[in-house]
Amino acid sequence: MKTSTKVLIAVISVILIGVIIWVVVYAATGVEDKTYTELNSDINKGSVVEIYLENDTAYVKTAKSGKKVAYKVYARYELVIDAVKEYEVKKTTPGTDLYDAEYKPITLSFNDRYATSITDYIIPVLALVLLVVLMVFMFRAMSNSTRTTMDFGKTKANMQNQLKVRFSDVAGAEEEKEELKEIVEFLKNPQKFTAVGARVPHGVLLVGPPGTGKTLFAKAVAGEANVPFFSKSGSDFVEMFVGVGASRVRDLFDQAKKNMPCIVFIDEIDAVGRQRGAGMGGGNDEREQTLNQLLVAMDGFESNEHIIVMAATNRSDVLDPALMRPGRFDRQIYVNLPDVRGREAIFKVHARNKPLASDVDFQTLARITSGFSGADIENMLNEAAILAAREDRTRISMEDMYEAIDKVEMGPQKKSRLVTPVDQRITAYHEAGHAIVSCLTKGCDPVHEVTIIPRGQAGGYTMYRPDNDNSFISVSQLVGRLASAMGGRAAEELVIEDYTTGAVGDLQQATNIARKMVTEWGMSDKVGTVFHGGSQEVFLGRDYQSQHSYSETVAAQIDAEIKRLIDEAHATAVKVLKDNRKILDTMARVLIECETIYSEEVEMIINGATPEEVKAALNERLDRKAAHREAMEKAPIKKLSDFAPVKGTEKPALVEDTVKESVEPTTEQQTSEPEQPTAEQVETAPEQVEPAEQADTETPAKKTPRKRSTKKTDDGDNGDNK
Repeated sequence: MKTSTKVLIAVISVILIGVIIWVVVYAATGVEDKTYTELNSDINKGSVVEIYLENDTAYVKTAKSGKKVAYKVYARYELVIDAVKEYEVKKTTPGTDLYDAEYKPITLSFNDRYATSITDYIIPVLALVLLVVLMVFMFRAMSNSTRTTMDFGKTKANMQNQLKVRFSDVAGAEEEKEELKEIVEFLKNPQKFTAVGARVPHGVLLVGPPGTGKTLFAKAVAGEANVPFFSKSGSDFVEMFVGVGASRVRDLFDQAKKNMPCIVFIDEIDAVGRQRGAGMGGGNDEREQTLNQLLVAMDGFESNEHIIVMAATNRSDVLDPALMRPGRFDRQIYVNLPDVRGREAIFKVHARNKPLASDVDFQTLARITSGFSGADIENMLNEAAILAAREDRTRISMEDMYEAIDKVEMGPQKKSRLVTPVDQRITAYHEAGHAIVSCLTKGCDPVHEVTIIPRGQAGGYTMYRPDNDNSFISVSQLVGRLASAMGGRAAEELVIEDYTTGAVGDLQQATNIARKMVTEWGMSDKVGTVFHGGSQEVFLGRDYQSQHSYSETVAAQIDAEIKRLIDEAHATAVKVLKDNRKILDTMARVLIECETIYSEEVEMIINGATPEEVKAALNERLDRKAAHREAMEKAPIKKLSDFAPVKGTEKPALVEDTVKESVEPTTEQQTSEPEQPTAEQVETAPEQVEPAEQADTETPAKKTPRKRSTKKTDDGDNGDNK
């Protein structure tokens, strides 16, 4: 219902309510009623001085009431007039008992019985108007109800024209852009393809992890081609009533035909495109009917040459084979997590409207955010901006970036949480065990931060900094990670001589790594190089009641090998900590007193520094950091044009691992000559970055998280639940 109609109904309702209240109040405050006999008696007594006749109602004023109406009488006006005339005759006729020479006649007035007033029209008209309005409202409601029922099968797809999104807004996926540029070219100039007998793909399926920009890619294609963009979620097609989804598919393509050429985008298509004939549903299942209609619409009896269907999913393994065949989704584009160059470009895209301090370095941020998707980077930059605004600063500094990375990875710090001295001591030794085993065991990533401050669900955590974006992990690296994961439990056994629940995350992580080493990666001599199935997500409709492809004997061997790997890692961790018990005690003491230490302090402790020396170095660096923050707030805002362009084909050289100190730069710097890679290494690992100068300045690569990756083999120690 329109707003004007609602206002009209409200005004009329208020008026009618006012009239009703006025009538009720007027009736309640009326004069007394009397009978005609009582009126005739008062007339003969001479107490009546004035009578006003209004139709068949006589309003009587007496000598006592004065100008006010004393009472009213319901009687025919002829009777009242006759009674007054009869009394006047008696008063003016000599010789009668009531004769009075000084008699003042009764004032008699009356209205025109056939005259009308405006009130006689207002109330009926208002009642009629209200009745008409109510009838219109009822008919409209009935019409809307009928229309809603008839529109139940309409698609209600969101159509957007002249999208402002361009390929320049999508970074970190250059190969995917090249694949989609052909779609844009076809929409702009289809004759170029038809002239050589080529046809454009009917459908493009974007497959990739969440947050990699699949929906943004679809919008960019529509924006570059300047064509209408129909978007709808796959779950919007599936309803409780059978046939509604198929009807919505037909309506969607009918709308698309009216706006050709155009793009139809279906997000999360796995909600409607799952394999048919699986699970508990039969052939009449609503979802399967919807899928059948979608298959026909994409490539069936009708040809929709100028309609390109784009869809996005991260579960392409559950899609129906008929949906994936050529002629429907001809082209599948895998949108992977960005590499170091891609992350740097994404940082520049999402930092366009943010004021940055002069110490912000996107190359460093790109290197330490391995495994971040585009959505993760956008969220991280937003958190950094919120942190700067929270402290009433006008620029986003590198320190804000580091803290935002920690917040996105682990959650906010919980400094106000009450931690008992016993829990604090257990946590300190637990995290120190992780850090020391990682530093003294081959294959582990460098330790960046160790803290006992609760963050998120972790009572404390040890954070690592990966050296590169390597996709392959060796056996020695995995064994080192197993030993690092068991370092916390080993430290508890040595110092506390008891077990706690704090190692639950470590045990889960170690078990997952060991199981994959045995069942998926062929890293067990006893089980051999046989794939025994991984822990991929199960599709209930397809994998319902599925069985393992190996015998119980092999299952027992797998369990035994998993236990062997974990036991060996535990023994390694115990040996390392026993041999370096003094270092363990020193690091735990520093953690209890300072709560958080970084890579410099960890290196000092490993090299045998005393707790006093470590605390002095930490306090000095924190003072420099505070001065640096004040200097960055006064420095000019850094523009995107000030950043170095992202390298296209060359290997990106790492920037300094630290932020240049602008207050009191130190003179001592440690430089290391990068090892020149061979031609084969460059060819097989194009994304590997080279180490650069490390300046002993403000805070080197502070708050660097562990490498995040969609590969479950790259699980890191994300902290232990306390």
